[in-house]
Amino acid sequence: MGLLRHFVTPLHLATRRDYLARMVDDKVACSQVARRFERDYWDGDRRHGYGGYRYDGRWRPVAEALIAAYGLGPGARVLDVGCGKAHLLHELHQLLPGSECTGIDVSAHGLADAPAGIRPHLRRMRAEEPLPWPDRHFDLVLSLGCVHNLRLPQAATALASIGRVGRQAYVLVESYRDERELFNLQCWALTCESFLSPESWTWLFDQAGYRGDHEFIFFP
Repeated sequence: MGLLRHFVTPLHLATRRDYLARMVDDKVACSQVARRFERDYWDGDRRHGYGGYRYDGRWRPVAEALIAAYGLGPGARVLDVGCGKAHLLHELHQLLPGSECTGIDVSAHGLADAPAGIRPHLRRMRAEEPLPWPDRHFDLVLSLGCVHNLRLPQAATALASIGRVGRQAYVLVESYRDERELFNLQCWALTCESFLSPESWTWLFDQAGYRGDHEFIFFP
């Protein structure tokens, strides 16, 4: 098993969330809209997702931390599985001259609205589809906030592929440590399919043969 990381947790905790308000706001209908992962999810009403996901540079410190932690340099190969609008990948591409930064995502809207410089390096596909690259092709494979949106069999398939094509890997998933955090997660999450504790995630990593690093996002 790889290392427990904390690259994104500070960003996550900087946002305030009204868990109960989301739960009682016709959440089933909102979740159905969000799970299309298209314009309403990214740039529609906040009740359907992000409520407007625009580039603001917040991912630059995360990119810098990843470069330092994984020893990435010019010409590095990086894959982001579930890249969304590819803001993090854009930062990595800028910081790593000559790098091969590639992203995949299911969202046509997200990919089309990515920063112009990274757009040619993105392709539309699902995280659970077989990744079309040879073993250990990438110096680092990332997946932030994607794997928990898959059901367990698909999550295991995605984790196995992520581990296969990367020399190093880092996956971030939503999780909970106690009943309150589970309740808050269930209230807030619109697209999560796999609600697992850290111990259960660790079990799934092992079942999938995933040996990379990981980070758990909690909802205190």
